[in-house]
Amino acid sequence: MTTLLRRLLIVISALALMALVACSSGADTLTVGFSPFYDQVSYNASSDPDADGYDTHLGYEADLLTALESMDGFGLSFERRPIPEWPGIWLKSATDEFDIVGGGITIREARTRNAAGDTVVAFTNGHIAFRQSLLVRSEDAERMATHERLTGDLIIGVYRDTTGEGRLLQLTGLADGNGTLAAGARVTTPNGDVVADGSNAYTITPASASEILTDRSHLYPPDDTMPQVMYLPDDVSPDMVHEMLLAGVIDGRAGEEIENNNAVHGSDGNLAITALDDLVEYGGFTVDADNTELLARLNEGIDYLTDNRRIGYAEWRADPTVFMQRAALRKRL
Repeated sequence: MTTLLRRLLIVISALALMALVACSSGADTLTVGFSPFYDQVSYNASSDPDADGYDTHLGYEADLLTALESMDGFGLSFERRPIPEWPGIWLKSATDEFDIVGGGITIREARTRNAAGDTVVAFTNGHIAFRQSLLVRSEDAERMATHERLTGDLIIGVYRDTTGEGRLLQLTGLADGNGTLAAGARVTTPNGDVVADGSNAYTITPASASEILTDRSHLYPPDDTMPQVMYLPDDVSPDMVHEMLLAGVIDGRAGEEIENNNAVHGSDGNLAITALDDLVEYGGFTVDADNTELLARLNEGIDYLTDNRRIGYAEWRADPTVFMQRAALRKRL
């Protein structure tokens, strides 16, 4: 064998080995956009865009994705970037900027459609259970034990375009099951107050709102048997909301049970959770509706890691390594 031939065989062998390593390591790198504001579920190490920890994804969903990456033969790698704006965050997986989007997003069919009504994203299988609730001052817990007890002198804070908002409006009678506001409800907007007439021209759902209500800041009920609603700007952090609550600026915050429980545990007994919703919903990630292959791969991995929803937030909170332990048990999906 000539020297040239030997060198050629060495080069071919090296290329083959490199291809094998690349294949076995599974190098499909996808961009994951995540909401950084959901404490313990999906948040970043630093809220400062200029800090090193800004792109560091932490929490339940972060650990679930890391376990997906670690599974031998699964073939996915994630580059993660925070998305600081919440409204419509679920639709960003249908853009060239992101392949997957998460951050405590409740699965709702209406959230799969864009403004034109076209289905542009699909949700993965649910992996975390959500229930809505109220966060209140401890001394008001009995008075505000249920949504039925909320009256017109009470102000409930909530973020726009969230499940917390949608369920609050429905459970207090401020909106019907389709999100249509009760006749007589008055909404403050940058263009002045508008009064709902009971038609679907005045609609608020967890997915969207009528254009005239897009930048709403306050909702006044049609009568005193329903509460007022104050809309919290996106840049108001949960800690700031807790300060507003303790200072009496608002009387309650409508939000998910996990988030509100986290606030209670860190409040030295000053806050309480009430009005736990009977409805249990699930959160998932979104992907482009046309990317059925990615959706199937994610669903397979999520179902395995969560043991088909037998392992969820409570199990992860008790042992944050639970998903990595599951990943290690399975050599190849």
